[in-house]
Amino acid sequence: MLYFCTLFDSFYLSRGLTMYESLKVSCASFHIYIFAFDELCFQILNDLHPDSATIIPLEKFENKQLLDVKKERTRAEYCWTCTSSTIEYVLANFNVPACTYIDADLYFYRSPEILINELNQEKTVLITEHRYSLLSKLYEEKRAGRFCVQFVTFINEPESRLILKHWISQCIEWCYARYEDGKFGDQKYLDEWPVKYNNVKISEHPGAGIAPWNIIQYHIFRRSDSLMGIELKTGKEFDIVFFHFHFVRFMDNGIVDLGWNRIPGDIQDYLYIPYINKIKETEHNLESKFNGYKARFYATQPSGFKNYIKFVLKKISGFNIIKT
Repeated sequence: MLYFCTLFDSFYLSRGLTMYESLKVSCASFHIYIFAFDELCFQILNDLHPDSATIIPLEKFENKQLLDVKKERTRAEYCWTCTSSTIEYVLANFNVPACTYIDADLYFYRSPEILINELNQEKTVLITEHRYSLLSKLYEEKRAGRFCVQFVTFINEPESRLILKHWISQCIEWCYARYEDGKFGDQKYLDEWPVKYNNVKISEHPGAGIAPWNIIQYHIFRRSDSLMGIELKTGKEFDIVFFHFHFVRFMDNGIVDLGWNRIPGDIQDYLYIPYINKIKETEHNLESKFNGYKARFYATQPSGFKNYIKFVLKKISGFNIIKT
């Protein structure tokens, strides 16, 4: 049995449910603790009553430390602040041997058991690298860090819990969507873990976290029921465990913005369009079943003048824009 936790609100509900459905297909035996970050999200999840899931409302999860910093942080920053605390909540309140935090915008193509099995008696914390492509590494690694808080496992034992509690304290003290003094959100804190702690394992599986910032390094194809990748530099072949669909933005008029990392056309066709269609199907199902739900995943335009100008330029050029 594998144990996971994740968090999302009604705005990310369709992503979270799509991720959950991919786990159901790829993973034989699991339980996931879903932290519902607004009331509508909790009500819908409670009504859906998904198998193999425990739904946790904010009022049960939030403590004084979190509530004290909540008002000073944006919605995204507060979610990042809470990530480490969700793992601790599960380990402290449910009798589980380990807990893996997973982002709501992941999609699993193979059971992540193969990643968690990289741990042993000496290594009790698992982290995954961004594995940036060369261009992404130049402008992203210093700001966002070597490691990605997308898939983080903690074995329920004293040494790993000490690392977790220190990470919680750091996120309470500072967790913002900007690079400052070697920090960025909840993520840059992980850079020191392999140096500072002997029990931290860096996943060696190349299929742990294929994402926009590294996709141009791989050739993606299917073999039977498996999604496979080949590292172009070495020719190494591997199973893809999960893809991180970061920065998928649904705009009006059927336009989907895929962000600023270049997504080749074949990857858009092969991975993104099927994922987008699953999100849209989930949205339509939610709207038809729940009167209070109204396609919260969609935005009419980017926020802020600078982002709007960038988006207009992208629409004109067609860069990373999909019309559905």
